[in-house]
Amino acid sequence: MVLGALTKDRFTLKNPLLSDDTKATLEALSSVGTDVDVRSGGQIRLKCQKLKAPRGVIDVRNSGTTIRLMSGIASLLDTPITLTGDASLIKRPMAPLVDALDQLGASCTYIGQLGSPPLRIEGPITKAEADIDGGVSSQFISSLLVACTQKKTSTELRVNGPITSRPYVEITLEMLAQFGARVDEGPSGFDVPGRQRLRRDDYTVPGDYSSAAFMLAAGAVTEGAVTVRQLDAETAQGDKAILEHLSRFGAEVSRTAHTATVSGGRLVGTEIDVGDTPDLFPVLAVVGAVAEGKTVLSGGVNLKAKESDRIATTTKFLQDMGARIRPREDGCEIIGVPKLTGATVNTQGDHRILMAATVAGLVSGTETVIKDEESFKVSYPGFIRDLHQLGCRVEVRK
Repeated sequence: MVLGALTKDRFTLKNPLLSDDTKATLEALSSVGTDVDVRSGGQIRLKCQKLKAPRGVIDVRNSGTTIRLMSGIASLLDTPITLTGDASLIKRPMAPLVDALDQLGASCTYIGQLGSPPLRIEGPITKAEADIDGGVSSQFISSLLVACTQKKTSTELRVNGPITSRPYVEITLEMLAQFGARVDEGPSGFDVPGRQRLRRDDYTVPGDYSSAAFMLAAGAVTEGAVTVRQLDAETAQGDKAILEHLSRFGAEVSRTAHTATVSGGRLVGTEIDVGDTPDLFPVLAVVGAVAEGKTVLSGGVNLKAKESDRIATTTKFLQDMGARIRPREDGCEIIGVPKLTGATVNTQGDHRILMAATVAGLVSGTETVIKDEESFKVSYPGFIRDLHQLGCRVEVRK
């Protein structure tokens, strides 16, 4: 959506996800001068001849991706832009991105708590160098890479330390290349030429492994068989590792160029580093909870700064369901049990906790009640529909 708007020509997005997060992105782009036309037949048409300052505050609601990407876009303009979000989002970190934008010449001001939204950004960014910590969020780097292709001067972006969730940066680099942009990566970071013209008429969005993971895991833990279509085997998406992870647990996994199938079997505990794929942590913990023996999930140093503290929320709901799980600073350790028990789950408003708890409910002996009937709409509005297609009994109570 962001890259399509930056082409400055009419751009068509095919097979888009229309969730709460992506709607927030569309609204934010509309506020900075993008004509947005959501058409029947699964297409969105975008055109932005020139970025302009919004009339009011940009409210991205619960979308961390949106506020990070739009911070980069805001830094291209010479008028102040204020960005905010909901009660969960304004607790999330922004300091490394804001510091880098300051180094590039933007004027950034926190309106509330230091280091978190809401914040005011005034550009344009014109300076040639910036340093950024790679260990907090890959979204900061993605935002800078996109914005720096559009600034007037070239940029040396130095990344300090390893990049957490590195595959998401790979997605950004892949997408920029597909829109004709050039980014050179070296041992210390990235060199980004300025004044680049993005060009592309349309783009078809592939299937999302992050969402598919819940359905595939459901197949593994229930001894069923689940096939998900439109999953590109060659994608840069890091969360395609869900197939490797489920195979290590003992599930039967097969795939073609565009489909993946997971069948349940005897699950055995394993050790997984989730550093590159933190969004998989909650559902992998569910699989580990019913896998024989010990499972260790590690490397999730940024899990506490997601929509909830995902180490704490995942550990709590699984303990309530009878799992033998204990938290670690960067993940958890689990001793599997044959079956979980139903419980009442507080998701803390976190969409991935809701979906993981639902998968856990499929292997519990009694009813599971989840005190959250809608946060799945943030990223996977078809979640309940797809569960029904698989034969799951799920009832949404208002």
